[in-house]
Amino acid sequence: MMLLQISTDLVGKYTEKAIDMAISYAPRIVGAILLYLVGMFIIGQLVKFISALLSRKNYDASLNTFLTSLVKVLLTILLLLSIASMVGIDITSFAALLAGVGLAIGAALNGSLGNLAGGVMIMIFKPFKVGDFIEAQGVTGTVKDIGIFATTILTPENKTVIIPNGPLSTGIISNNTAHGNLRVDITMAIALDQDIDRARNIALEVIKKHPKVLASPAPEVSVLKVADGMCTLAIRPYCPQPDYWDVFFYVQENVKIAWDKNGVAGPIPARVIIQK
Repeated sequence: MMLLQISTDLVGKYTEKAIDMAISYAPRIVGAILLYLVGMFIIGQLVKFISALLSRKNYDASLNTFLTSLVKVLLTILLLLSIASMVGIDITSFAALLAGVGLAIGAALNGSLGNLAGGVMIMIFKPFKVGDFIEAQGVTGTVKDIGIFATTILTPENKTVIIPNGPLSTGIISNNTAHGNLRVDITMAIALDQDIDRARNIALEVIKKHPKVLASPAPEVSVLKVADGMCTLAIRPYCPQPDYWDVFFYVQENVKIAWDKNGVAGPIPARVIIQK
């Protein structure tokens, strides 16, 4: 009877304690559940708002997905930490551990994070887009893909070059497509005794025969330099960016042929020999 009485007392004691704990923690648990539901709803609405805002700004789809996912993950972590604190869990050590892990990951991925930040900046400010012909980091070519970490460029030699976005975003970028047309810079020389106006008019006739040369801005043929026994002319037609090299090679070859036919002589190399 004695053992039975003790067991009954213990059961009653623990039951009473469990009831007290339930009464004590019930509001916290209910509050935590409500906070989770309301928090997740707010996070979902915020993510939808950010996604719609990025879509209206015509940002790259990959940037949209990355930023919305990042915001959702960060806000969810903050929400879970708040819920843990509400129910009485000490999050100080957990927060310190999370901060340490974050620092370790940041140090290990220093270069990658720089490329990530560069990719975000490129997609936001759009110094170039897919299909543009650019010069950057010593590489010239057509942009084929803009990723979060790197940009892929196809060179005129048909080489695929992958440039990390970190240095690309902080370096000088020349976008040859932004304005729709380019000036083709060609230099050709004639002898000092030749008629400059005649050589200029012949060159302009040749330039205007090419169907891709633009009438506006008008092509130019100007004296660039008179030195070294020659007169160097700057021949500068304008054309759409995709036709740059076609115009470049056509003008250079056919101006030379036209000058030869019309008796416009090129410079004769001269060498001065000093005898001791």
